[in-house]
Amino acid sequence: MVISDLDRLHSQLSRLEDQFPGYTTEIVEGNIVMSPVRPYHLETIVALWTELKPQLPDGLALMGGVSIPIDAEFEFCPDLAVIPAVEKDKNLTHYSPELVEFAAEVVSPTSVRNDYEVKNTRYARAGIPVYLIFDPYQAHCVTLWNPGPEGYRGRDTFPYGGTVSVDTPVGKLSFDTTALPVDRGTADRA
Repeated sequence: MVISDLDRLHSQLSRLEDQFPGYTTEIVEGNIVMSPVRPYHLETIVALWTELKPQLPDGLALMGGVSIPIDAEFEFCPDLAVIPAVEKDKNLTHYSPELVEFAAEVVSPTSVRNDYEVKNTRYARAGIPVYLIFDPYQAHCVTLWNPGPEGYRGRDTFPYGGTVSVDTPVGKLSFDTTALPVDRGTADRA
């Protein structure tokens, strides 16, 4: 059996997550990045999960916080992602980006550059058709689509306070942003 460098690194990441509960761990630009999770982060994820899950067609499933190795320098754990249910049911620690129909991230004070810039480029290059960014500090949702080599070519920003509908490969999905948490002061306390 041959164990790749990526498999070894993934194994190390899993151990770090076990040792540091309350942190997400990703590989960004070849570096291990650990970010503390705040209550509004999980609250946003749960609200979105609750709204999106019943809208998914049969055969598709939501997952969150599971590794998506992009290449040797990037391994992300999207806050939400849609993949085929048969793949999710394998209950693996990582999944190929080719399986991801859309990915969503919730911005933290320490993840602004990664969520808006790095993941925009890397998710697009990996061919993930739609990328959503939920930002409780700016109180808006950014939808990105039409992936290209330099990032997504399509982009819309919607302020929190209404329903947002997004065309995805799995159909049109809608979510209400009215009740999503907003915290404009935490970025200063990172």
